[in-house]
Amino acid sequence: MVRTIDEINDKIRSGSVVVVTAEEIIGLAREKGIKKAAREVDVVTTGTFSPMCSSGAFLNIKQPKEKMKLGGGWITLNGVPAYAGLAAADVYIGATAIPDGDPRNNNGRPGKFRYGGAHVIEDLVSGKKVVLNAGAYGTDCYPRKSREQKIGLKDMNEALLFNPRNCYQNYNVA
Repeated sequence: MVRTIDEINDKIRSGSVVVVTAEEIIGLAREKGIKKAAREVDVVTTGTFSPMCSSGAFLNIKQPKEKMKLGGGWITLNGVPAYAGLAAADVYIGATAIPDGDPRNNNGRPGKFRYGGAHVIEDLVSGKKVVLNAGAYGTDCYPRKSREQKIGLKDMNEALLFNPRNCYQNYNVA
């Protein structure tokens, strides 16, 4: 049964759409036959469109009264290094960033990877605060050279989740 995108979108809006995963459709097709399964199912999800190894978040952090230029310095969020080579208040935390001293795969494979950038992002999105530690050189406009404080999403002007290759991993399916 052929459906148009408009028909599927209408079913999504009405809450009557039938969505199954690629694994689920295999069982349905075996049980009911391909034609009947195709008539009953509107959408088959074939891959992820969620954060993956190339994902991260750009954070524009509000400045304290005595301003600090984070760009050009170093920064950690809950001990996880973030990239501070951007502007005065911008940092990038990669989903795969891990703290210095993490055992990585040193204890056999796979490693434990107990806490890293994806965990920091999850903490922020779930409303938790994380510890920001930063150091940089001072300037006339940004005299402060170090900063330690707990911050959450409310302490940011903007936070953007960045997923540059979500479709790349699944382009054959698309």
